[in-house]
Amino acid sequence: MSERPLVSILAGSTSDKEVYEKVEKVLKENNITYDLQIISAHRNPEKLNSYLEKCESLVFIAVAGLSAALPGVIASKVDKPVIGVPVSTKLGGLDALLSIVQMPPGVPVASVGIDSSDNAAYLAIRILNLLKL
Repeated sequence: MSERPLVSILAGSTSDKEVYEKVEKVLKENNITYDLQIISAHRNPEKLNSYLEKCESLVFIAVAGLSAALPGVIASKVDKPVIGVPVSTKLGGLDALLSIVQMPPGVPVASVGIDSSDNAAYLAIRILNLLKL
């Protein structure tokens, strides 16, 4: 998108496409600018660091399955809201859900239900509304 994105959507893999497309749909319907990046916290840590250093988004939505490290890594590097979306890849998504909600002190990550990426988009919009954007 050409305007400054208000929301960054990050996913660790294109295999999560069905999940992050729901975020895109809700944001588009609500005229919220966003940027979508596929960056794995494990496979591309330097690329993730570089993106986060330059990113001007106000809210981050991180779609993650399995160990679901992406939301926590983002939250450890930015001082903006991070919303984690656990993906139902293994163990019905419980592994990802528990990874996202069990962040250490000082590294807050909000979480929505497993595969509930539309709710992540709605939460991001509510956060932006608090900022009167």
